[in-house]
Amino acid sequence: MSEPVVVVGTDGSRAAAAAVEWAAGDAARRGLPLRIVHAVDRLPYEIARYPIPIEDQLDRAGRRILEEAAQSVREIHPVVRVVPDLVEGDPSRVLRREAAGAAEIVVGNRGHGGFAGMLLGSVSMHLAGQVDVPVVVVRQGLRVPHGLVVAGVDGSAEAEAALTYASEQARLRGCRLLVLYAWQLPVHTFAPEITYDVDEVRRAQEDYVAEMLTAHRERYPELDAEMRAVCAHPVPALVEAGEKADLLVVGSRGHGAVGSAVLGSVSRAVLHHAHCPVAVVRPPRRS
Repeated sequence: MSEPVVVVGTDGSRAAAAAVEWAAGDAARRGLPLRIVHAVDRLPYEIARYPIPIEDQLDRAGRRILEEAAQSVREIHPVVRVVPDLVEGDPSRVLRREAAGAAEIVVGNRGHGGFAGMLLGSVSMHLAGQVDVPVVVVRQGLRVPHGLVVAGVDGSAEAEAALTYASEQARLRGCRLLVLYAWQLPVHTFAPEITYDVDEVRRAQEDYVAEMLTAHRERYPELDAEMRAVCAHPVPALVEAGEKADLLVVGSRGHGAVGSAVLGSVSRAVLHHAHCPVAVVRPPRRS
């Protein structure tokens, strides 16, 4: 397809069903087709001397999963053009390839298998922060609409990309936008031999957020946006704000030898602990 699509991965699990529902709603708001992808991973089942026939149980089960997902979308959002797709390969690699023509990728927080207490599955962890399009991770369970999108910012390029995505989401949903800037006092603030004006630091942070809000309102004058500066660690601040949000948006910042190819510690922790859908957004690649 030449036009961008919303891509959602499904394996038939409850979390995947929640992801399909979320993706369908977003596709409807954005006027985009919805591509529902099920990856058939034969590796755990294949034996070299006894290859599995092409038309086997895995294919039949995959087609059934896709048809059930597509039917659920048609019932709720009949205007959305649904494109089911059965693809061979490892789910993480398949969805990474799908990112090339996607507006965003949506997955459940965890699929079939794994440990019962695991909050985040391997597919969602391997996708978030590693593809060039936003990755939305959806957790199963009933959600009451709050009319709020929350974005975490820190002044970086990653945060700017997250803020842009969050603003577009709030605009399409016609809801409020809360931009949260969590800051922490430097460690040496608490040294007895150093005099540090905490109130001055707080005022500087609040002034920074006020300037950011002014610039943001020029770009999105129609949005009901609020920017809040809090002295706290960003993870608990964002998770708490996400308890009454329809979507929590964070940037992806990796460190170390592979740089932005890995997921930053804040984004990773938010994905593990937030109970609302979480979008991880990377900044556009520079040519």
